[in-house]
Amino acid sequence: MSAASGDARCAFILGILDRHIFKNVFLACLGAVGFFTFVMTAGNALKDLIGHFLAGRMSLGTTIELMLWLLPYAVMYALPMGILCGVLLVLGRMSAENEVTAMRAAGLSLVRIARPIYVLGGLGMVCALVVNVQFMPQARVKYKQELLHAIRTDPKLLIVPKTFIREFRRTVVYVGEREGDRIKDVWVWRLDPELRVTEMLRAESGTIAFNEEENSLVFTPVNAVVEHRPEKNPEDFKTDFQPSTFSSTSMTFSLEKLFGHQIVNTKPEWLTLPRLLGAIEAQKAPAPDGAEAARVKTLTKLRMVLQDKLAMGVAVLTFVFIAVPLGIKVSRRETSANLGVAVALALSYYFLTVVVKWLDDYPQIRPDLWLWLPNVIFVVLGVWLMRRVQRA
Repeated sequence: MSAASGDARCAFILGILDRHIFKNVFLACLGAVGFFTFVMTAGNALKDLIGHFLAGRMSLGTTIELMLWLLPYAVMYALPMGILCGVLLVLGRMSAENEVTAMRAAGLSLVRIARPIYVLGGLGMVCALVVNVQFMPQARVKYKQELLHAIRTDPKLLIVPKTFIREFRRTVVYVGEREGDRIKDVWVWRLDPELRVTEMLRAESGTIAFNEEENSLVFTPVNAVVEHRPEKNPEDFKTDFQPSTFSSTSMTFSLEKLFGHQIVNTKPEWLTLPRLLGAIEAQKAPAPDGAEAARVKTLTKLRMVLQDKLAMGVAVLTFVFIAVPLGIKVSRRETSANLGVAVALALSYYFLTVVVKWLDDYPQIRPDLWLWLPNVIFVVLGVWLMRRVQRA
């Protein structure tokens, strides 16, 4: 057999091996990403949507649509964790079944064996970057807009009978019955910043209306009495407070807590890459002396958001660097054990990221660049582990 035919045969065998490894790792990563995406989407849905759906403020179709808009936000965090988990699962199994040992005995280095995994990590990094800087901000804005639109269609649906309603800022409302805009057996508690009751109203009945300009619900009571407590010590129950007739014609319930008071697409985290870069450039211009501190703070915030999105995208490839030698070294078939290792590593990465974000009050040290520190640590650790495994 000639050297050329031998080389062609080796290349063919290596191609089969690469496709085998790539396919197994890809399917495992796809399943892990899907699992983590489902968990995170379900968690956000339980927090933001299920309450509105069960209270009848939102239809099933709208709830499902909003859950779909949550997916890119969940993928932003699920993709790095899924890649890490998938690589650990496959390489742990291959190492435990001596497949890696057989390939190394055939003369292949660990780097050559892991080449298709690095290719998959590079593709995952590109996908993550696109999701983080483009699809996630767009989906997040769309989600918030659709959520507000669904509730704003009839904010009066917030008034659910026989339920303590806490969606209003520093206010708790209880309604016994409701027929359209008319409500009966109404209780209202006003709270101070420490959530202590400073005012309590009891009304036999009343009407509810939505004031779109002031973003509030207006309650007009009938036969109401009110009890005021002292602002300094509202929990002093030794004092006898005499109720008085409610003198105002209406009471306002602010929806700021639920809807917010700013346009949803102005949050830095929800800006696409072109808009984020434009906002950073706009903040580079010097400001008057009185506004210079605010300008620097805003610029630092924008830079940190940008670097956080980029670093989170690159984290997909970073996790591959540490997962390859760790998966070979651990040599476990157990799914739960490998899943635990993956979650522990991911949480360590996110914890380091959170710690770095605490530096946002020190713009002089460029905390936005320090957001790359977790990536650097994980890559260095991965290279060190790979060298140790190769020498073993």
